[in-house]
Amino acid sequence: MTELNSMRNIGRMITQKLKSVDISTAEELKQVGSKEAFARLKMHYPNTCLVTLYSLEGAVSDTEYNQLSEDMKQDLKAFSDNLTRALPASGQ
Repeated sequence: MTELNSMRNIGRMITQKLKSVDISTAEELKQVGSKEAFARLKMHYPNTCLVTLYSLEGAVSDTEYNQLSEDMKQDLKAFSDNLTRALPASGQ
């Protein structure tokens, strides 16, 4: 099993958060995919931002998050926006 922090874009903080949502290895992250991993994080950490989703996609595709294609970024942003609208508002 490969450590999460051996993946591109995945540092100590994201590693800890991923482990808290039952994603403990690079293989598990690749199997779950960036969108599902982001959704899990967003449920537990409502302030999780779009850059985290870009970082997760970059990790899965072995690409620097800031080198993702514009089409991919648009797709991920739409996913994040839809997810944010679907989640219960926090602080109410």
